[in-house]
Amino acid sequence: MNSRARRLTIPLTGLLMIAGAMGATSTGASAAAGPGDVVASSASESASQATSFWSPDRMRKATDATGDVDLSVSGGKASPSAGPDGKPGSVPPIGQEGAKSPKSKQVNLPNTVGRVFFTLPGANPLDPKSWKYCSGSSVQSKYRNLVATSAHCVYDVKTNRFYDNWIFIPSYWDGDQAWNGKNPYGIYAAKTFNAHDDFVVKEDYDFDYAFVNVHSGFKVKWEKKDGKWKPVFTNVGRLGDNVGGQGFAWNQKVKSNVFSFGYPAGPHPDGDKPYTGRTMKWCYGTTGAMPAAPRYNIQEHIGFKCAFTAGASGGPWLLKYKNSSRTGYLVGVNSVAWDTDKNDRYDRISSPYFNGDTYQVYKVAANRWTK
Repeated sequence: MNSRARRLTIPLTGLLMIAGAMGATSTGASAAAGPGDVVASSASESASQATSFWSPDRMRKATDATGDVDLSVSGGKASPSAGPDGKPGSVPPIGQEGAKSPKSKQVNLPNTVGRVFFTLPGANPLDPKSWKYCSGSSVQSKYRNLVATSAHCVYDVKTNRFYDNWIFIPSYWDGDQAWNGKNPYGIYAAKTFNAHDDFVVKEDYDFDYAFVNVHSGFKVKWEKKDGKWKPVFTNVGRLGDNVGGQGFAWNQKVKSNVFSFGYPAGPHPDGDKPYTGRTMKWCYGTTGAMPAAPRYNIQEHIGFKCAFTAGASGGPWLLKYKNSSRTGYLVGVNSVAWDTDKNDRYDRISSPYFNGDTYQVYKVAANRWTK
């Protein structure tokens, strides 16, 4: 990598880096995380409170928060160290335990993927500037209640607090589907956030992943009475029972073919805004090690060619994705958007490498019960 300064912008729902040449793959090791390394925090609101907060108007006005934080990184050579810290492992997708699916030539979008909405902690929740969003996916868990996303989609490093009014809408499509009871799978509010201590305490983006246990979902029909929106709830049960859940894998090959899904909406650095966030998008590519960003402790990210913008953060990277069953194995989440050729257009996305640390956070969350 050249010695010229690199600029690193960390939007709330996406992280942009302008860098030089890509680094070469190498292997590093780290100690597996124990339960003490898992930071768990209960959501501040009840399921009905968080769900009813998100009226149609507020969802429409939520933003990806691009530019909320603008910091700098300078100098440094690429020293990627992403790689296994132990034996590879995996947990199968929900409904795919030993099952075989027929082949399909189409890229069928997974029902597990959806949009995440939340408000900034400590801010006035009635202020539209506090209404934000990300992407996420249902993932296999004992109680079928787990959403995988990026840590920066659950935790605010500016206030050192977890977000408020956090909800997940699987298979979100074209906006209005989430309202008036039209969403086929419901809305799921956070119960418990699970993240790695190194992100929460050290703001280390090598640990930019999180797993959120959610309450049973609601379908919500919004009725406007006396000029105000009022929700009518219908319980739809557990997330995994309704949409299934992706498998989970760790210590896989750094060079792998993956699909990434998400809801990009933010602009490119040149101001072009090709996405709306109202529909799910996908990328496909072969992963490799990314350059280091020492100021943010980024040393173990992997990435591939993709033009996703902010808003896609938290969306899943799926290994061995089957179009017929719409399932695969979660091996990463959208974390950082890169402009590697410095033409003011994003051309790569990256994720923390999922190793034994990631598995330990996942394992704790996957065994956590919610009502």
